[in-house]
Amino acid sequence: MKVVIIAGGYGTRISEETITKPKPMVEIGNEPILIHILKYFSSFGFNDFVIALGFKGDYIKSYMYDYMNLDNDLTLNFKSKTIKELKKQNKNWNVTLIDTGQKTNTGGRLKRLEKFLKKDTFLFTYGDGVSDVDLNKLISTHKRLKTLVTLTAVKAPPRFGNLKIYNNKIEKFTEKDQNADEWINGGFMVMEPEIFNFLKSDNDSLEFDALESLGKKKLLGSYKHSGFWKCMDSLKDKEILNEIWNSKKVPWKK
Repeated sequence: MKVVIIAGGYGTRISEETITKPKPMVEIGNEPILIHILKYFSSFGFNDFVIALGFKGDYIKSYMYDYMNLDNDLTLNFKSKTIKELKKQNKNWNVTLIDTGQKTNTGGRLKRLEKFLKKDTFLFTYGDGVSDVDLNKLISTHKRLKTLVTLTAVKAPPRFGNLKIYNNKIEKFTEKDQNADEWINGGFMVMEPEIFNFLKSDNDSLEFDALESLGKKKLLGSYKHSGFWKCMDSLKDKEILNEIWNSKKVPWKK
């Protein structure tokens, strides 16, 4: 099963970092949050990734190229001008990096990946959030609900838009409520290729065009996750995630 990661936004709310790099390259510990996400999916046996690039996409391409080639110990023989790798990576990743445009909306970015995904069920998430969600249970819930999309619903502070859920089916998205502590979209979704029938152009929002339409048709499911989830939406979020990482009790590390 392929894993789609949206990694093309501008990251304006964490501009202190994104002035020089795209948001998925902001580091937790000594590695970008994108690498943490790849490792998490890989821990469940999902190693085939399609990453939608946009803002500073070349930065991600360069990083992934170097990560593949330079994440080993090396012996450099200057006389023979040869390089010997002393430690091989044990990663079985296949990473496809696709430029989906600078200003493309989330739904438009996914639409541009259609040719890679039009045959089979696939996983989807955003390039700025980590969680300890059980991906196997998420997939099982998706199969049971028989929806076109099943997203992971999480509890979070009320600065996010909320979800109205009835019998595990999402009926609508609501505006941010400063007095509420409701379920929100935490990413980590399972999607059927029919999702592309609900996406038309680069301007489409995945959340407020496609997913809302699916909700109205009772085709949008939810997997409620009460465990750890954190989105790196601000510099404060980055600090919190690094504090967690330094504590050595890392929920998303397997």
